[in-house]
Amino acid sequence: MSNKDGFFTDGTSDFTPKANAIPLSDVDASNGQQSIGTLVSNATAQMSSLFRSELELAKTELTSEVKKGAVGGGLFGAAGTIALYSTFFFFMFLAALLSLWLPAWASLLIVFLVMLLTAGVLALVGLKKVKSLGAPQKTIDSVSELKNLVPGSAQKKIEAKDRGMYS
Repeated sequence: MSNKDGFFTDGTSDFTPKANAIPLSDVDASNGQQSIGTLVSNATAQMSSLFRSELELAKTELTSEVKKGAVGGGLFGAAGTIALYSTFFFFMFLAALLSLWLPAWASLLIVFLVMLLTAGVLALVGLKKVKSLGAPQKTIDSVSELKNLVPGSAQKKIEAKDRGMYS
């Protein structure tokens, strides 16, 4: 069941998308000559009907594709979460492996320090990248020129030889 807007309202999640059928026969079956106004009116109505049908078909196809995409995205998110939590067990494995040659406390400490060192190096590299970001110089120059064009402020005379604000 669907309401007048085409939205399915029966609460079920499985449905077969349906689009309105496009008439394959002549809608106007009257005999005789018709006026141009009537013909134009009928053509407009038929084009409108065709457009609505195509739009409805596109909506139903896109709805099913969006649902598939949303499910796929959710599954990727779940996989990423599980992978993130599984790293804990990997580090525990490394500590257990080191404990074959060292005391358990020393192997856990070594794994902890290696993780801390890795986090520190990544943080420093990230900080260096963030500090290397520059100011949006073209935007700053553009806004400065706009300030001169605002009425009431000192206006700069723009001459024909000027290349323009965005060049």
